[in-house]
Amino acid sequence: MPRRERKFETDEEKQVRAQEARDKHLQTWVPKTAVGKMVQNGEISSMDDFFSKGMRVMEPEIVDILLPGMTDKMVELRKTARITRQGRSFSFRAAVLIGDGDSYIGIGTAKDRERFPALTKAMNNAKLSIIKVRKGCGSWECRCKEHHSVPFKAEGNSSSVRVILLPAPKGTGLVVGEKIKDVLKFVGIKDVWSKTRGNTGSTLDFVCAAVNALAATNDVKYSEDMAKKLEERK
Repeated sequence: MPRRERKFETDEEKQVRAQEARDKHLQTWVPKTAVGKMVQNGEISSMDDFFSKGMRVMEPEIVDILLPGMTDKMVELRKTARITRQGRSFSFRAAVLIGDGDSYIGIGTAKDRERFPALTKAMNNAKLSIIKVRKGCGSWECRCKEHHSVPFKAEGNSSSVRVILLPAPKGTGLVVGEKIKDVLKFVGIKDVWSKTRGNTGSTLDFVCAAVNALAATNDVKYSEDMAKKLEERK
């Protein structure tokens, strides 16, 4: 008998199938928090409005409703072992990165005895830890008003890994390590320079340090004059 050819799903087909599963889940979702009820009733229509009110994401379904076009990527999946009296107990540790391709990004880790439940938990944790990234054109060589780079020098670390992101002029590209290029693409950054220190061979620490560097763009407080200039650029 002739062998049947195996059909492999493309990335687009996987995203469509995942979006259909999320839509089906949202139809039967019952919010457990007051914030979730407000989002489901339509009182909050965007993630910018959500964060401007000082709210915190307590349920992953909030992100599914306010940011329906999120994309995800598995950063790491490892099989771990723990010694018990009965012997070795195996489990999976997963790390997932999510982003909307514009301004929001999140990373989450989780453990489970099975592979797919670990990935699902990690994705939900990434949605709970989602942050907004401030972008701009902070390079003195480029004075355009587009948001294609970081507005200023940003630094982040995770364990021994340290990542420093520097503003770059338009057309430079992503001058960073291959492991963190997707981190910058997930927030729509096109041009940036970087410096790294530590054990960058650790994929999870490298990616977490890059995410922390992007989160540091929100730590700087603007004066009234600087805020007016940024509003004029927009």
